[in-house]
Amino acid sequence: MNARGDLPPRLHRIEVEGGSAFEVDSGEDTLLRGALRAGLAFPYECSVGGCGSCRFELLDGEVRTLWADAPGLSARDRARGRRLACQSQPLGDCRIRVRVDAAAPSVGMVPRRMQGMLASRRDLTPDMAEFAFRVPPGAGFLPGQYAVLHLPGVVGVRAYSMSNLAGEEGTWRFIVRRVPDGRGSTTLFDRTGVGSCVELDGPYGHAHLRPGDRDVVCVAGGSGLGPMLSVARGVLAEGGARRVHFFLGLRTQHDLGARDEIATLVGPRLQATTVLSAPLPGLPWDGPAGFVHAALAALPGGVSDACDYYFAGPPPMVEALQDLLVIQARVPHGQIHFDRFV
Repeated sequence: MNARGDLPPRLHRIEVEGGSAFEVDSGEDTLLRGALRAGLAFPYECSVGGCGSCRFELLDGEVRTLWADAPGLSARDRARGRRLACQSQPLGDCRIRVRVDAAAPSVGMVPRRMQGMLASRRDLTPDMAEFAFRVPPGAGFLPGQYAVLHLPGVVGVRAYSMSNLAGEEGTWRFIVRRVPDGRGSTTLFDRTGVGSCVELDGPYGHAHLRPGDRDVVCVAGGSGLGPMLSVARGVLAEGGARRVHFFLGLRTQHDLGARDEIATLVGPRLQATTVLSAPLPGLPWDGPAGFVHAALAALPGGVSDACDYYFAGPPPMVEALQDLLVIQARVPHGQIHFDRFV
C-alpha cells in the first residue's frame, strides 16, 4: 500500500547508462526522489525545478513532465532534449544518461514521505512566520537541510528549510516568508490551520553542517534565516570550541522581529550582526545599512579561508557571496556551502 491510497505501488526500473539502476514508485515519486531514496548520488540542489542541477537525458522509455516551463532548463537544454529529474515521473521502465558522482559520500539520511501535523504557528515579522509540524518518531535531518511540502490545492511542491535541530520534541520547524501572489506561502498562511496535516518529504540538501575545527560564518537573507539558525544551533550543540559569526540581512526596521530568533543564541561562541538593506528614515536604527555581504567583507582582517561559510537567501545575495568568497577571497570550494533556489 502506498502513502496516498490503497493501490499497490507502480514500480518502474530506471537504468543509468554505465551500470546503476533503481526503482521509482511513479504514483508517489519523481525520478530524482526515487534515485535519492535508493541512495544514488544523483546531482541536485533545489529539487523543485529552479536550479537545473538534476538535468538528464532520456535514452529509452517515457516520462511525464510535471512543470514544462521550469526555469532550471535553458532553451539550449530543451533543444538538446534534456529534462529535469525533479520534474519527471516515469511512465514505465526507462534508461537515462546522467553524470552520477559515485564517490560522493553518503550522509546516511534517506528522504522519506510522512504526514506532519501543524502544531503551532508563530509570527516573527509582518510577513514571516514559523510553522512547527509534528512528525513521526525517528524522522531526522542534518542542520541546514530542507523538506518539500505537498500543500493541498497547490500544484507542485514547495521547499522549506528546517530551522531547528532533529529530535527536538519530534518537530520540524520552518521559517516561511509570505510571497505576494505565492500559492505555496498563501496556502500555509491563510488556509493551513493548527491541527491540519500536510505531507512532508525529506530531508534534502547538500548545504548541511559538516564536522570540523574551523569557525563557522552563517549569512542569512530573509527567510534564509531558517537553515542558518539550524546550522548555528548545530555548531553550538557540538560542545566544542568553534564559534559562529551570524550575519542576518533584513529590509527595514519592521523586519527586526526576526532578529529575536538569534538573540537567544548569542553568547561566548556566537556573535551576531544584523544589516538593514533599506532602513526607513524616522525610525530608530544604529546598525549597519546596505547589503549583508558587504558587512561580511568589512570584517576586521577580511574574509579568509580560516572559516567555513554557510549561506541562504535571495539569489542576488547568494550570487554576491559566491563572487566574494570564491573569486575575491579564494576560499576553497569545500568550505562554502549553499543550496541554490530560484
